[in-house]
Amino acid sequence: MQLQQLRYFAAVADTRHFTRAAQREHVAQPSLSQQIRSLERELGAELFHRARGHISLTDAGEALLPLARRILADTETARREVQEVAQLRRGRVRLGATPSLCASLVPDVLRAFHERYPGVELVVHEDGSQDLVRVLAAGELDLALIITPLAAQGPVLATAELLSEELVVVSAPDAPAPVRRSGSRSRIRVEDLRDRPLAMFRRGYDLRELTVAACREAGFEPVFGVEGGEMDAVLGFVRAGLGVAVVPRMVADRSGLRVTRFAAPGLHRTISVAHRADVSPPRAARELQLILAERLRPEGARGGV
Repeated sequence: MQLQQLRYFAAVADTRHFTRAAQREHVAQPSLSQQIRSLERELGAELFHRARGHISLTDAGEALLPLARRILADTETARREVQEVAQLRRGRVRLGATPSLCASLVPDVLRAFHERYPGVELVVHEDGSQDLVRVLAAGELDLALIITPLAAQGPVLATAELLSEELVVVSAPDAPAPVRRSGSRSRIRVEDLRDRPLAMFRRGYDLRELTVAACREAGFEPVFGVEGGEMDAVLGFVRAGLGVAVVPRMVADRSGLRVTRFAAPGLHRTISVAHRADVSPPRAARELQLILAERLRPEGARGGV
């Protein structure tokens, strides 16, 4: 049983005339009659009483007609639904991002996407890069903004670098600014954080791993004044004077805290967008990826890299 056969059947039932039904369906009358006969053979019953000048439904035709109309209506609904998604009038994008990016870059990007495609639902999953990779590999995300390179080998992903983001030190506005051991207050080195209490993120947080690694590379173990927080909590700890913290420049600029930059070459992290290499993202996700590239690359060029 084919949809075309059901359309022809419904057209004859509506017009009670094979020629007029063929004209309505823009098909030759012999072709329409042949398709109706084929449908009757498949069903094992005649659907119409065919009398000269008069066409009427048989009992079998009466039974089939409401079912055929329902099938044709559902098919049309499915066609419209798919077209709306294809044309980005509807749909859903599932984006993963690290907490620091959710606090800085992501809102502006999602606002730009929503302005272009207001009918597309946006779902954001906030987590560390390693956790985002696992969720992405499980098929629960379409895209993820992660920090690369990853500390551990993960599943096969397709990644594209978006920007290199400067990291800075934030401290309480009413506390003395961090200074270099030489006495300069303008820019400091990682070594100048030695013995200085840090407000530290929870384990598994990308910024924690990066800060600890930078301190160890400089030859010392960092001192934690307080640890275990997410981004908002750590900024609150800094504001309360419990320590300083290393955070992205774009977060720092919005925090209201004192910002001290590192001396060249400074500290940076690379932000990449990732998706599963074996699955092409849906069109809405690809459009979001284009907006990410539009918004983040220019921002990175202005971010003091």
